[in-house]
Amino acid sequence: MTTEETTETKGVRLTAGDAELTVSPEHGCRIGSLRIGGTELLRQGPRFGSFPMVPWCGRTGLGRFRNGGRTHQLPVNSPPHAIHGTGRNVAWTPVSTGRSSAAFTYDLADPWPYEGRVTQTFELAPDSLTVTMSVETEGDSFPAQAGWHPWFLRNLGEGGADVQLAFDAEWQEERGEDHLPTGHRIAPKPGPWDDCFGMPQGVDVTLTWPGRLELKVTSRTEWVVVYDEQAEAVCVEPQSGPPNGLNSLPRLVTPIDPLEISMTWSWRALA
Repeated sequence: MTTEETTETKGVRLTAGDAELTVSPEHGCRIGSLRIGGTELLRQGPRFGSFPMVPWCGRTGLGRFRNGGRTHQLPVNSPPHAIHGTGRNVAWTPVSTGRSSAAFTYDLADPWPYEGRVTQTFELAPDSLTVTMSVETEGDSFPAQAGWHPWFLRNLGEGGADVQLAFDAEWQEERGEDHLPTGHRIAPKPGPWDDCFGMPQGVDVTLTWPGRLELKVTSRTEWVVVYDEQAEAVCVEPQSGPPNGLNSLPRLVTPIDPLEISMTWSWRALA
């Protein structure tokens, strides 16, 4: 393990073959950079890399959720909703680091109303990256979600074509005017998207930069948000439940049943 200064932050640098990964524990344990053969795949700048969404994903309606008879209010950071969890806003603690793997943790704390611990691990290979995240309680049971929000570059430069997305979803979560799922499942519509899709056999999305690189995002999770409405980047976000899932589809984390998810990015050169 070594450290390096990127354009955004210092990070833990992992290498395998010609793949180089920088993880930034001080900036929400996000992936700050992924370079394949020297080519950066993730957007840099104010919204950069790939950040974890935990202990909820996407928008939680009005920042409120219930656990049993108790109603909790989260900070409204994307009015009128709370968005993307708290893990991206805190420093994580390194647990182990090696040449091609690393693990980090952070303890859940205010404004999240329950005690617990989140662990994130990274395993880099010459042709793939596997990231795993777990949420454990240190007391009461609580609903939680976990996922990732990568900013893949739309164009890798050097005169190449824009990325192409390919996936086969079983359904699309109908999105209301408030950007929350309505509870109805509809047939997938053509993009552009800021939408959640259901893949009950597991997330499987292919990004292709023609003539340059093919990258597959896979996960045993059943939901993926695809966001491609920005000019510079596209997002393919595996997550353990749909937006507003703390309310619509709560998954309880209990002392004997933690939440654990993983995703894999695998790639191959096309040139």
